Amino acid sequence: MIGLIAIPLLIQSYGIFFVAYGRSYLWNVPHNIAAPAALIGTSNFFELAVAVSISLFGLHSGAALATVVGVLVEVPVMLSLVAFANKTKGHFIQAAHP
Repeated sequence: MIGLIAIPLLIQSYGIFFVAYGRSYLWNVPHNIAAPAALIGTSNFFELAVAVSISLFGLHSGAALATVVGVLVEVPVMLSLVAFANKTKGHFIQAAHP
């Protein structure tokens, strides 16, 4: 059951990040804009979803389980994407400082 929730979240998170980050690179967007934009697009805001699902459907509902699994998947995924963005910073153009 948990795998049915986690695997699509992994595919979605990495997919959205790499599409946004790759397009930013192709469009010569500076790294200080490209990395946060890709990460924001990847985020699912599960923290709010956990609170809403528990208050609407109860602590032992499938919705609560799905959102908790989402948080447990999202945190390490986002950390790995931040590490990747930091490692690839040199491939992007740098923003001009005023």
